[in-house]
Amino acid sequence: MPFVPHTQLDIEEMLTTIGISQIEALFSEIPPSLRFASLEGVPTGISEMELGRLMRARAQLDERLLCFIGAGAYEHHVPAAVWDVATRGEFYTAYTPYQAEASQGTLQLIYEFQTMMASLMALAVSNASLYDGASALAEAVLMAVRLAAKQGKTHILLPRSLHPFYRQTVSAIVKQQGIQLIEVPYQAETGRIDDAALAKLSTQEAAALIIPQPNFFGVIEEVDALVDWAREHGCYSIAVVNPTAMALLKPPGQWGERGVDIACGEGQPLGIPLASGGPYYGFMCCKKEHIRQMPGRIVGRTVDADGKPGYVLTLQAREQHIRRAKATSNICTNQGLMVTASTIYMSLMGPQGLRQVALACHQRTRQMRKVLQGVHGVEAVFDTAFFHEIVIRLNRPAEQVITQLAKRGIQAGLLLKEFYPELSDCLLLCATETKTSSDIEYLAQNLQDVLGHEETDGGKLACQA
Repeated sequence: MPFVPHTQLDIEEMLTTIGISQIEALFSEIPPSLRFASLEGVPTGISEMELGRLMRARAQLDERLLCFIGAGAYEHHVPAAVWDVATRGEFYTAYTPYQAEASQGTLQLIYEFQTMMASLMALAVSNASLYDGASALAEAVLMAVRLAAKQGKTHILLPRSLHPFYRQTVSAIVKQQGIQLIEVPYQAETGRIDDAALAKLSTQEAAALIIPQPNFFGVIEEVDALVDWAREHGCYSIAVVNPTAMALLKPPGQWGERGVDIACGEGQPLGIPLASGGPYYGFMCCKKEHIRQMPGRIVGRTVDADGKPGYVLTLQAREQHIRRAKATSNICTNQGLMVTASTIYMSLMGPQGLRQVALACHQRTRQMRKVLQGVHGVEAVFDTAFFHEIVIRLNRPAEQVITQLAKRGIQAGLLLKEFYPELSDCLLLCATETKTSSDIEYLAQNLQDVLGHEETDGGKLACQA
């Protein structure tokens, strides 16, 4: 569809209709200091050739380091076909499919995505799509509070072992809406939710319990017991899951006697490459009885007047997004391109392929844990079942170790000090199917070398006596 700008006559007719003489009058309420802000630091325009040279020079500054950082953003192999198909024009530039008669291909793809996610989570319903995993959790919290509205419950039990960014995002979005977040501590020995502390924190106002699987430390939670505990205490249960892990572990819809009420998380592991902090997208699934409180778009399959299958947005009017407080959500971002890539990725992999990826990730992480425990000055922090990630404690300041390994081309994990002061000398490391045995050995050898040295006053490394 070509873009046709307004003609001068069109503009004059519009201005006459609304009773003003010039367009600038529309911006009269904006202070001049904001309307004419300078662009200091922004260089003047350059030619296409100069821009190409600049970008090539910038690209050379980005070294490809051996990455052992996970923490919610995972380096997986993405088959070439995924983005070769996803970047076709009909997908790459697709807009929100409000007009079903013009968007059947996009709608069918979204429907297939929902079907795959519902199957992966073992739940009845999936939406498509939310901004990212963190805001998807915030939406799940708001959804749970709406479900519990008749009981007047507004407290949410939020584990400290949940991703710190998720906790910050949930707090930023829901605290202004009269929702109280109650932090649930983790066990120092296992890294799991402290069930004894959870029992003491339970109140009559608790609307939901959030259950990460695996949690931020990579620890596998006792999800069956937690879901049943939530139900027995009149709470809804919200699962925050890694979708890759769900191809190997028990899915949320099968946790406990009746399964979780809502499952959400980050879709990046499903065919979305790491790209300097984005793009990501969030997913959400739930039980069928909760569907009318689910935010975001839901595509349904129907038949037309001739009995042919067709696809439409369902259970949501277009006006939802301008209904302010009456809407289930005011987040309208279209993450359709990411959903397209994930749908292609899951189609290519199939259930068995996804399971093989998850198994390979777990095998590499187990190997990494075993090898690193053989390094003098390294110990595993939590002695329990894990997936994807492990926490290790070092006998030297973790900041120094991270810096020295980065100089050797290794991103050796995430510092936990900022988020967990009690783990100030600890690193969170991740291994996916992209890591080989030689990669892990290289990490261990360099870590042993760095830990076998100490900083001198001059900032250089010297061997210990």
